[in-house]
Amino acid sequence: MSYSVLFVCLGNICRSPMAEAVFRDLVRKEGLEGIVTVASAGTGDWHLGHPPHEGTRKVLDRRGISYAGQKARKLSAEDGTRYDLIVAMDSRNERDIRAALRPQQKAEIIRFLSILPEKGLADVPDPYYTGNFEEVFAMVEEGCRRLLATVKARLGGRA
Repeated sequence: MSYSVLFVCLGNICRSPMAEAVFRDLVRKEGLEGIVTVASAGTGDWHLGHPPHEGTRKVLDRRGISYAGQKARKLSAEDGTRYDLIVAMDSRNERDIRAALRPQQKAEIIRFLSILPEKGLADVPDPYYTGNFEEVFAMVEEGCRRLLATVKARLGGRA
């Protein structure tokens, strides 16, 4: 059994690549690389082919978390059948994801902060506009830890 997760934000250069890198790091530390796959995408096409934003890279570098090889890409209709779980970083992303995916999608779609209801927020703030990459990293790290626990439970005895 395997499980695949796709994180999605607007441009795929700040929040979703940060979540991809953090989640991939946690998956690696748990020895689940062959079982759990992770990726990210954006709903827009402004940054296609670009690496993560400098602010995202700096936050990840300070913590020794790799983002090697990450390049912005746009969400495709096929992603709904490629992934088990699609995690939207905000409400607008969630609406755009649902509009873009095929009706026969297999993916479950959730908003990232539904994993952290105690935050009392619907959306992960976009540091592209706020500049607060540290705040976003704290949310992403905590949410990814909880998400990994959920994924491991879904995998049952395999994780």
